[in-house]
Amino acid sequence: MPILSLSENPTNFSESCEDGSGETGSSFGIGFDLVLDFGLYRNSCPEAESIVYSWVETTVLEDPRMAASLLRLHFHDCFVNGCDASVLLDDTEGLVGEKTAPPNLNSLRGFEVIDSIKSDIESVCPETVSCADILAMAARDSVVVSGGPRWEVEVGRKDSRTASKQAATNGLPSPNSTVSTLISTFQNLGLSQTDMVALSGGHTLGKARCTSFTARLQPLQTGQPANHGDNLEFLESLQQLCSTVGPSVGITQLDLVTPSTFDNQYYVNLLSGEGLLPSDQALAVQDPGTRAIVETYATDQSVFFEDFKNAMVKMGGISGGSNSEIRKNCRMIN
Repeated sequence: MPILSLSENPTNFSESCEDGSGETGSSFGIGFDLVLDFGLYRNSCPEAESIVYSWVETTVLEDPRMAASLLRLHFHDCFVNGCDASVLLDDTEGLVGEKTAPPNLNSLRGFEVIDSIKSDIESVCPETVSCADILAMAARDSVVVSGGPRWEVEVGRKDSRTASKQAATNGLPSPNSTVSTLISTFQNLGLSQTDMVALSGGHTLGKARCTSFTARLQPLQTGQPANHGDNLEFLESLQQLCSTVGPSVGITQLDLVTPSTFDNQYYVNLLSGEGLLPSDQALAVQDPGTRAIVETYATDQSVFFEDFKNAMVKMGGISGGSNSEIRKNCRMIN
């Protein structure tokens, strides 16, 4: 998520088919080869998408930050053993979930929103719509209600009966990741360099704690020369924030200019040295290939939107394992 998004302590993170024709697509990456479909619920649960959208719209209106949180849930699900809703499982006597993994602990939020969506869908279409599909639809709708693009979500995912705290601990990119690490992590999941930079744009929404961007302040704290592309005035404002309230408490917007709008301002910020996370700013300074993409997105929002949609469909196709089901309650296996 890098990816990338969203809410507190963020981590980094196929062509889209917008006509909703019901064409099937291939799944990417790891695990069980599950073929997804754009129109699976049209007959079996036609109310599903409207229920998801209604909940997301209402929730984000009350708490704009929740858009970033729901988008981030989908990222953190897909990056750990595929898009299988394993991130939603609570710990039980026989299962250790992923919620207590360091990248997720006291950081991921939005679980209650998913619970509410699932409850409403179960009341009209019992045991039909997976929690993993709800995560994918909620992520899309969070972007839409925040002013971003809309795309058709492929559905047909199943919910894992297992989870992996270790995979969540080791598999999610750090906010201090270098560009080469990010490229490698994304490529291991079948996602390209362009996908990585586009998905990083999810950081146009959400907030981060000071502990996530301490490395950005090192030039000020050590007296070392600033790195190429650093904006010292911006860094000084961050240092003032974090020193005033403490790094574990201090929190600020990932995009200070349009914090609740899904747009291309994130990339404009990177070019002016105002990327909040080290992994964000790295995209503009560490690699000429990623910088070229950043420059394109900063000048042409429509290109960013198109690439983001494509990358979200592609990421959403990362398949999970074969030990799966459609959960009745997203927090526990049936």
